Amino acid sequence: MPRHHIAMVGSPIVSHVLPGIEVIRELVARGHRVTYAADPVVADLITATGAEFVPVTTTLPVADNNWPTDPIAAMTLFLDDAVQTLTQLHAHYDEDPADLYLYDIGSYAGRALAESQGRPLVQLSPTFVAWKGYQEQVGDQLMKLPGADAYREKFASWLAGNGATTLDVDAFSGMPARTVALITKAMQPNADQVDTDVVTFVGPCLGDRSDQGGWTRPADAENVLLVSLGSAYTHQVEFYRQCLAAFGDLAGWHVVLQIGKQTDAAELGDVPANVEVHNWVPQLAILEQADAFVTHAGMGGSSEGLYTGVPMIAVPQGAEQFGNADQLVALGVARRIDTADATADALRTALLELTGDPEVRRRSAELRAELLAEGGTRRAADLVENALG
Repeated sequence: MPRHHIAMVGSPIVSHVLPGIEVIRELVARGHRVTYAADPVVADLITATGAEFVPVTTTLPVADNNWPTDPIAAMTLFLDDAVQTLTQLHAHYDEDPADLYLYDIGSYAGRALAESQGRPLVQLSPTFVAWKGYQEQVGDQLMKLPGADAYREKFASWLAGNGATTLDVDAFSGMPARTVALITKAMQPNADQVDTDVVTFVGPCLGDRSDQGGWTRPADAENVLLVSLGSAYTHQVEFYRQCLAAFGDLAGWHVVLQIGKQTDAAELGDVPANVEVHNWVPQLAILEQADAFVTHAGMGGSSEGLYTGVPMIAVPQGAEQFGNADQLVALGVARRIDTADATADALRTALLELTGDPEVRRRSAELRAELLAEGGTRRAADLVENALG
């Protein structure tokens, strides 16, 4: 295929960048010129792929993760960010337009830019997508909340003046013409109602992470458990203490506990000999050698758990994680324990039940095979190239 200029309009949220980073790397490897517009906070992740980094500053609260709990307020933050981001994108891409634009599910400015230039575009979704009936079941309910009318008016006014050709707010924000979903179809709610003419599930796009370091399973470890609440919801000292009480000195188990940047290991008290505590770990490297996973059920962690065929205890912390946890339970590979209920007894019981159930092992292996068959990074890159025409 001839060399093309492909531009990605990304998100400043790391959990949105990582799912698609291998697709970017693959497109570069295929000889395309790839530019990637995002906030400098994620610049190192992007430049490592060989893509050209285009700095676009964000107004989203990614530095302190101080997100509002009110959904309309959160949606307004994304809209306000799109308004100021689009101005920055025009300053760069009006003189250097791409042949094709990719954009993150939360990066409205990417779609507006592509439509204003009359260029093809593909959404890269790091999470589940809308289905037939989503607007009636979810969107319309959100629009009954206080502040929703003002939000819609603001969004519609922005669309009317920014050169976009899709002027309906619901269609613009929730119904792209082409989506590559970077998750396995098994994690998609109402998967049978998703328009497969629009959406293709390629599964998680995982690549070589040797640059993150490795991990070696102790020779005497009969079983390995990884406990990680990701990167954003890690100030959970009491939860970590309950994990130490649940899994510390548990016969046959070696435990890796990631506590993030927001917790000091000294706050945990005495750490049992079979537990290693870290602020950060190479998660996938450990999961490939693990026997169980305690996760916050973010889409990235859920996908990696399914990819490695590891049974999970889902302890959701926020956002879509509650729905993801329920989906994992419905798939037959997890137990959900909410934080308030995550006592040492509950955690230990869930671990022993999960890992002792042959049906859980069978379902984990079955879902892993289905996920691998979806094609991952290479299929995602193929679909992007197909959109070039």
